[in-house]
Amino acid sequence: MFPLKKYLSLVVFLFLLSCQSEMDEQGNNTQGTITNSSPLTSYLQRVAMVQTVKDNVIDGSTYCTIKPPYTVTVNNAQIAINSAADYQKVIDNINASNSDSDIVKINFPVTMVYYNYIEKNIPNEADFNSLIDYWNQYPDLLSKINGLNINYPITINIYNSANQAASSTTIISDQAFFNFIKNLNASQYISLKYPISIVDYNNQTKTISNNADFENAIKYAIDYCPENNIITLDFVGAITKGSWGIPYFFSDSEKTSSYSGYSFVFKSDKSVVATKGSTSETGQWDSSVQNNVRELKLTFSSDLLSKLNNNWKLFEFNNSQVRLRDVSNTTNYLYFEKK
Repeated sequence: MFPLKKYLSLVVFLFLLSCQSEMDEQGNNTQGTITNSSPLTSYLQRVAMVQTVKDNVIDGSTYCTIKPPYTVTVNNAQIAINSAADYQKVIDNINASNSDSDIVKINFPVTMVYYNYIEKNIPNEADFNSLIDYWNQYPDLLSKINGLNINYPITINIYNSANQAASSTTIISDQAFFNFIKNLNASQYISLKYPISIVDYNNQTKTISNNADFENAIKYAIDYCPENNIITLDFVGAITKGSWGIPYFFSDSEKTSSYSGYSFVFKSDKSVVATKGSTSETGQWDSSVQNNVRELKLTFSSDLLSKLNNNWKLFEFNNSQVRLRDVSNTTNYLYFEKK
């Protein structure tokens, strides 16, 4: 009798093989299947978030937006906001003179839409200010990735290891994609059906052929779309402040748990101290820019910590999160998070 474990493994293998056949032929991408914990999954969800930055001149927040229609008053002029095109009217009014107040007053009530599509009625200015103050407590949330728009529909193949069920679904909008990813559980494996068409921030249509293409397109948007670079940050200044943990480490397979409890302190003399309990080890770090890409080089000597040794390429960072990757035959990832 064929062992059940081997049978289930065969089912998974055949399903994933069928899911990935097109992309593997095009991109030889061995990481075509992703889960709810895969880096690409979180990046795709951020691509699919609500676009919130374009009305910052009105609400001052990158985590929410005001749902049209509504009106604002700027320098005694009432402006109707019926679509995103009307934000320019507010900007034009502000830029028309250097001698007026340029205060944007929102005429309440309005409906706020959060980055995750949740809507909330805001009846007055006091409630609005409280909401903005709330979001300002979290300046380092990894927010919407602007400058990359997916041309829907797209198809996703799904395998659920809990009940050995295979299925597929068609996604028709950013909101549907965001909620699909939000509802993924640990037993589900998904595979995007390529090719997928996107539009970049230069309004150029491009074809995505595999997961690596998608991740690189997202990296390009993070680096070059002005709406993703509103605040100028200093990498060396950020990483040398405070202590950091490792929330995610993938090297051929996920190995995050091996570094649970470790704290890393990056010092200005280019030493890095890794501490767990009463044990500590001092290694070295360095950072440079090669071919317009920031690198972080780590050097440790112990067997466990030396597995982190690499010239990691910076994917993105803020003052409390650093995301690094290494692209070779497979793509490996190292994340640091402020403790």
